[in-house]
Amino acid sequence: MGTQEPAGAPAASGAAGEVELSFLVFETPNLNAAFWDAAIARATAKVPGVKIKKLVTPNVDRTAYAKQLDAAGNLPDILQSVNPAGFAEAGKLAPFTPEELADFTAPAAGAIDGKVYQLPYNTQVIPVVYYNKDQFSKAGVTETPKTYQELLDASEKLKKAGFTAMIVSGGGADTWADMYPLTGTVATDVYKKTPDWLVKRRAGEVKFADPDFVKAAGKIADLAAKGYIDKAGLSRSYADGEQAFRDGKGAMYPMGSWFATSADNNKPGFEIGAFPWPSDDGSPVTPTFTGGGTLVSSSAKNVELAKKWALAFDEDKENNDAFVKADGSIPAIKGYVPPTDMGPVYQATVAIYDQGMKDGSIVNAFSQEAGDASLPPGLADATALAVQDLITGKKTAEEFAAYLDEQYAKATQ
Repeated sequence: MGTQEPAGAPAASGAAGEVELSFLVFETPNLNAAFWDAAIARATAKVPGVKIKKLVTPNVDRTAYAKQLDAAGNLPDILQSVNPAGFAEAGKLAPFTPEELADFTAPAAGAIDGKVYQLPYNTQVIPVVYYNKDQFSKAGVTETPKTYQELLDASEKLKKAGFTAMIVSGGGADTWADMYPLTGTVATDVYKKTPDWLVKRRAGEVKFADPDFVKAAGKIADLAAKGYIDKAGLSRSYADGEQAFRDGKGAMYPMGSWFATSADNNKPGFEIGAFPWPSDDGSPVTPTFTGGGTLVSSSAKNVELAKKWALAFDEDKENNDAFVKADGSIPAIKGYVPPTDMGPVYQATVAIYDQGMKDGSIVNAFSQEAGDASLPPGLADATALAVQDLITGKKTAEEFAAYLDEQYAKATQ
């Protein structure tokens, strides 16, 4: 890990005429210290007068850590991929102007009360079902599932052949990693019918306890009850869950599209395929999130310079190429063309997104939303924890939904 000053240390001036700005990042198996150091250097070279002090979250949950720093009066000047909900409403973030957002393909993505606080630099498909082609073949699954019933049929064949059908993780601080099967079923069973469902939830027009959401949750409970989801996997960290799939401990791995280049760059001993989470009738549904970029604190030592640096970081071609190669990014920058040497898993993933754009099947990815259509602060974390009870059978789908309604009421009091 690169040299860092303690999180929350006061910003200071660097060399003569330089402004030192703190930048909060997070590390994953794909985005390691060397990745961030190189990306920071490229952006800094484009913005004279800035020196960046890199801060690294203790785990991948950068939003929770940012909240801790903020509570201590030490919100970093610039933050990467932190959920703006709560911070923006409290006046803690500086909005970007329409002119500053002109180079983004979805400049209003994640807007809160009409203002954009997080650069919408990246699109992710969440989830994609990555699968072990060797185990599918050995189990006699000759085609990827197009309908939900076909997913169940494939899972049963895999189970009978001695394979765990679906890998999940969620141990320790990585409880968020168990969400992706539910994100898939909410997309197909709720958002397909009601794309603005969370906006309606905010208005009190729908509830989690309504039949559509209960059905989506029930599918996850059913997958676990049938033994298709390995409950023991809930103790795995995110990194261990990814490794378990690489080690052949499960045939399907529902995960965000960031896994694609990891799969290409570190090939396991089998070929990996990709397909979208299937709907009941086989019609396409493509849950995505566009946003995830850099944010600037409204109390940064120099807000305008911090915004200029954030834009340089997110719009830099080499940085975006690096995000594509390391983390399966689909940059939402006008005119951006990804590297031509991308591997087959990334290409298959982008094909799912491109098809979703072509057929108009794009919906939000549940629990990943930002802006006015997002969950209240803290509710995504509460949902991820409750998913564990859904998978282990401690909560029925109805109890799970009722719990979310209770938590929603508390979060919005």
